[in-house]
Amino acid sequence: MTEARTPPQGESPEAMLGVTRSVGGRRWVRRPGDERQALAISQRLGVPEVLGRVLAGRGVTVESAPVHLDPTLRALLPDPAHLRDMDRAVARLAAVVQAGETLGVFGDYDVDGATSTALLHRFFRDLGVPVRVHIPDRLEEGYGPNTPALLRLQEAGATVVITVDCGISAFEPLAEARAAGLEIIVCDHHEARAALPEALAVINPKRLDETSPHRHLAAVGVAFLLIVGVNRALRDAGWFEKAGRAPPDLMTLLDLVALGTVCDMVPLVGVNRALVRQGLKVIARRGNPGLNALAEVARVSEAMNAFHLGFLLGPRVNAGGRVGEAGMGSALLASDDPVACLEMARHLDAWNAARKDIEAEVLAQAIEQAESAPPADVPLVFVVGRDWHPGVLGIVASRLKERYGLPACVVALEGGLAKGSGRSVTGLDLGRAVIAAREAGLLEAGGGHAMAAGFTVTEAALPAFRAFLGEGLLAQKGEDMLESRLDLDGLLDVKGVTPDLVRALDQAGPFGAGNPDPVFALPGVRVIRADVVGTGHVRCILGGVGGGSLKGMAFRAADSEIGHALLSAGSVPVHVAGQIRADTWQGRDGVQFLIEDVARAPS
Repeated sequence: MTEARTPPQGESPEAMLGVTRSVGGRRWVRRPGDERQALAISQRLGVPEVLGRVLAGRGVTVESAPVHLDPTLRALLPDPAHLRDMDRAVARLAAVVQAGETLGVFGDYDVDGATSTALLHRFFRDLGVPVRVHIPDRLEEGYGPNTPALLRLQEAGATVVITVDCGISAFEPLAEARAAGLEIIVCDHHEARAALPEALAVINPKRLDETSPHRHLAAVGVAFLLIVGVNRALRDAGWFEKAGRAPPDLMTLLDLVALGTVCDMVPLVGVNRALVRQGLKVIARRGNPGLNALAEVARVSEAMNAFHLGFLLGPRVNAGGRVGEAGMGSALLASDDPVACLEMARHLDAWNAARKDIEAEVLAQAIEQAESAPPADVPLVFVVGRDWHPGVLGIVASRLKERYGLPACVVALEGGLAKGSGRSVTGLDLGRAVIAAREAGLLEAGGGHAMAAGFTVTEAALPAFRAFLGEGLLAQKGEDMLESRLDLDGLLDVKGVTPDLVRALDQAGPFGAGNPDPVFALPGVRVIRADVVGTGHVRCILGGVGGGSLKGMAFRAADSEIGHALLSAGSVPVHVAGQIRADTWQGRDGVQFLIEDVARAPS
């Protein structure tokens, strides 16, 4: 590892290895961190120095390090009652259980919505409550609650409906449901307006009048707090003894909480970190038949981590809402029938394959459009197409964000309306910008959170919205973000990239939004061999300056400058930056390097 220096305020960070502009167009800089804290963490906790540096680079101090390394729910889970309207919701739902009423759950079609819905379904079903679930069809119904679906839940017997991962902006449908005599509890985490929808309770850590410090909870995290509150209320009322039931083990539901939290890209800090870390332990016990079936079709046999959830299981759950049956993901996760789960998982796997084909076609058109457009002076990639499938807009936006390092919005035109989805980068709040556009009257509908947003706008208003959004993001972008940078946690030699290093770094996980994977540079390596595999991935063998070799992989890079640099490097040394991953294929105890960027090295 190299020594780091935090530059004085206003001074540009020193370029590591002299890389001021890499092949990927980025300046390589040391991730900011307190060197004294790094050393103190290493010495006080007896952990490797490299781990101390990684922790310090993420704002961890010697005092907070023990909880960060061992994030328990006992230490980090808040009292559910601290959230506004939680007590009101808990009291009504406890009454639903005690009276044997029928409960409705209206969820979203993404992973956070599917896991939230399955969580509530499992919890209340285990208490003997009849549960009716509705997940809207993306094409026919669009996002969020709609009046006909809510009334159908009422016709099916529901007296109370929980809207989960949606509802905070559904003013008209919720007002109409209330007028029909249906009681609504909103359980959401998307950005809220000053006004709230008409509901019995609105639980949302992003309410403008909310004082909760836990604004970064995913919807499934909010739903978990809700069932913790209901479970406690029933226990305090002595209901379990009266009903002759054992209280449910809520810890067994943390596998769903972990999946939804990781896949919704909320920051993996604080309580989110504890939920995911403990949830991964539950997943390892393989108690959920739906998750087991997903792992089987995804060919995952090793112990799962956040990577598996985000990139292998999550996309398959999402596939039903994107191009298949919207409710199948939540149905799979709520089912206890292994045979039915495997059948549903196979359907989702097939839909995921179909989604990839559709995505590839739309992505190719989107990249062509983005790269043929004149240079923009705002931090935004914005592409528009006719007949683009609405189910892949979000994932194409994610691909564009990864490719260009900027917020990206992908828009489909149909019948005079434009429906779009966006994904953002750390430091730029896309949801806030979209909500500002909605408040300015530019949108028919829109909302989201910092990292993701969706919107509907008339085709005529699309240019004005695009300009407004770009200016809003530009206003958020500080001077220190004007240059595209890659934060590095240090330099490593090829021989130093070992399974022991992987295991040491894993102590700082789970990694994701808000707790980024450590990124290291390998200076002056040679690309011994490189070829294209799969769907445009570049696979290579890297040779170290002092000997040794290491597997490398650059995903979806074959048609990028980074991929071209690897494929054409030959014997010319290059600096390579990326992440370290365990290689457990066929029982191996190896390591591979996931390449994020390449820079030319002095020969």
